Amino acid sequence: MTNICIVYTHHKLGDLIWQLPYIKAISEHHKQKVDLIVRKKTQAKNIFKDLDHINLINYNEFRKGIYYWLDVAKLLMIYKHNNYSHVYILDKVNKPAIAAKLCGVKNIIGPGIGNQKKWLTINKYLTNEDWNLNYSEQSQKMLAINSININNIYPELIVDINRFKEGNFDLEKKGNKIAFGIDSFEDYKMWYEEDFVKLADKLYEQNLFDFIYLICSKDKSYLATNIKKLSKKENFIDCSNKDLNGIIYALKNSNFLVGNNSGPINLAAALNIKSFGLIANDPIDELKYSKIQIITPENYANIRCRDRKGMKKLKVERVFNKILEGLK
Repeated sequence: MTNICIVYTHHKLGDLIWQLPYIKAISEHHKQKVDLIVRKKTQAKNIFKDLDHINLINYNEFRKGIYYWLDVAKLLMIYKHNNYSHVYILDKVNKPAIAAKLCGVKNIIGPGIGNQKKWLTINKYLTNEDWNLNYSEQSQKMLAINSININNIYPELIVDINRFKEGNFDLEKKGNKIAFGIDSFEDYKMWYEEDFVKLADKLYEQNLFDFIYLICSKDKSYLATNIKKLSKKENFIDCSNKDLNGIIYALKNSNFLVGNNSGPINLAAALNIKSFGLIANDPIDELKYSKIQIITPENYANIRCRDRKGMKKLKVERVFNKILEGLK
């Protein structure tokens, strides 16, 4: 009997969404459902509930310092309880491999960068140079050297929208809705509030919406407040007080999303919602394995700049025209 476990240690929801094609590929390779171990912050138990190739999801925080071995012990208990024959690790962290080796898991597969290779039982490794690849390309190569085919490189997320209705009836509005993803984990990736307002005015003139969901986290609610103040119009819906259920419900009710390079745009694209990504301060190759339609400044240098002022290079008129082209 084979029991398959896949471990991914990054804390961002967007990063986990990028791994969906590779999780599914492993499931298809073994012709069975797989279990996941991820961080609680990803809320995977909720958003992945409707994916029929995933069986069980466990959380582990993958902490450092005095908690390191406590997390190893937790992994050991999860591995033993489920009697895994295979543990796939989709990044270079040692901890999941150490626990699997101590537990006697027969097949421990990972990228094998640095010290991790000491704990793997399948001796097929990425090179140190491969760690310069983006996360998607690292996983693609890891699966390739282990003879696992990937049938679709684009993240796809299926959800039952009825699960997300409760507590979100205030998001139900008559007419056409679109969404703006206005924040980001990194501030330098955020387009300016006044530019979102100008874009909204142009889109409204084209009768492309009746309401706009403003998607952002609670700690950056000031962005939604600023947009509403600058606009002085009543067709903005502030979603900063919504949890992930509310965000998903808003996205599923949107005709399209325009947003910064952040979790919501990755989520929207995976949910098969037309998504326009505003990129002016980071490399676009991070997004090439998604359905996001990327909008950059003219003659874009494609380099990382950690100064938010760089987002001013992306002009409203260009964003507007690219959206119109993408909607044709």
